[in-house]
Amino acid sequence: MKFLSFEHGGKASFGAVTDAGVVDLGKRFPEVPDLRAAIRSNRLGEMANAAGSADADLQLEDITYLATIPNPEKVICIGVNYAKRNAEYKDNSDAPKYPSVFMRTRESLTGHAQPLMDPPESEQLDYEGEIVIVIGKEGRRIPKEATHEYIAGLTIMNEGSIRDYLRHAKFNVTQGKNFEKSGSLGPWLVTPDELDPMGELQVMTRVNGEERQNDVTSNLMFDFRYLISYLSTFYRLQPGDIIATGTPNGAGARFDPPKYLREGDVVEVEVPGIGILSNPVKTEAV
Repeated sequence: MKFLSFEHGGKASFGAVTDAGVVDLGKRFPEVPDLRAAIRSNRLGEMANAAGSADADLQLEDITYLATIPNPEKVICIGVNYAKRNAEYKDNSDAPKYPSVFMRTRESLTGHAQPLMDPPESEQLDYEGEIVIVIGKEGRRIPKEATHEYIAGLTIMNEGSIRDYLRHAKFNVTQGKNFEKSGSLGPWLVTPDELDPMGELQVMTRVNGEERQNDVTSNLMFDFRYLISYLSTFYRLQPGDIIATGTPNGAGARFDPPKYLREGDVVEVEVPGIGILSNPVKTEAV
């Protein structure tokens, strides 16, 4: 089943996507405030059954997409996780022993079909297409063999970056990863009964129809099982937490000259089995 967060008529809600359209689960389950709460209460199965026999309330073109999980407790991001991406740095470094980890704020992400904001402080807005794990239940020190039990589903992120701000300090990338609405999350969450999160998945990024990124999860240096287990060593993972699992090579900064995003560009990140996350680029007004 596909679950999404949306706004309609000025009201935020969440729902399920069926062949007929969008079933408004917020209306049918008024005691559940949002998709994160639905995951936390372990009711996605119940809601999927209800949606399967319900008439659609809305069509996709009627809604404004919100970030799949608009209010995650943690937005955890993994850097340089595809082997070809590591080689792209051309620094002759060995494969890392542990993943690079950094955090984003929820305000740095917008929904599918909403504009990515290109800030006036920089001309280096870049794209990074990524597969995202959404955590399904609380866990700490999760063994690798049990990690599949902790996944609510998968979604997609454009983990947008402001490249020059990534280099403002020696030991962190926080500044360049957290400009408001510089990235996106969506269009929806796909549950494991519909797509095996531990199978081989493909992620592709296109800018104005031109393919820039294309790789498969068998090329990850740290796979999904390892990431969940490793991160749960120090985090207490919570339902609705999101883990962006890394981007392939081909980001705009790696071209000569670089291909940064400009107003009017359209970025699409596609993961077969999930869908396409698409966002236009807009210059942020001061």
